[in-house]
Amino acid sequence: MTLLRSDAALRRDQILDAADAVFSERGITAPLDLVVTRAGVGRATLYRNFPDRAALVEALFERAIGVLESAAPAHDLFGLVEQVGLALVASPALADYWRALEPGHPAATGARERLAKLFRAPLAASQAREECRADLRPADLVLVAGMLGAALRGATPAKRRNLVRRALELLQDGLGPPRRGR
Repeated sequence: MTLLRSDAALRRDQILDAADAVFSERGITAPLDLVVTRAGVGRATLYRNFPDRAALVEALFERAIGVLESAAPAHDLFGLVEQVGLALVASPALADYWRALEPGHPAATGARERLAKLFRAPLAASQAREECRADLRPADLVLVAGMLGAALRGATPAKRRNLVRRALELLQDGLGPPRRGR
């Protein structure tokens, strides 16, 4: 990947910040002119960086997963699941976009693979400490992340965060190791 000049990188970040805000407020199908206006750039600058809406949304996802990857707790599975859930809440339009893609779409497949990879080390550490089910797989945790998308029904960001935390409380029992006598 070619390093962008600092001013070009700044404009790209401005566009991504604006798109994240506009899509969160108005949905993923919001007019791209709103993104251009919010970013304070010209339409040509938007399309030079992102040839279409899909490229823009995929760049938003790349940025979000990059943040998760850099902050992922290597040995705290439940902390990572919570971070993923809160990331979904922070960008509801992005979560809607990924759920709307056909399962075999290359972007959807890539997203699932990156999330599964992100879960591997914390899952292995939790299984070694017998803190979670021995039969749990990274793909199961990707499914759990999708289930946390139900938290997007909250009317405000705070309510959505509370729904994620409550869903995690309910899921933790199912993800944890079997209790004796069950």
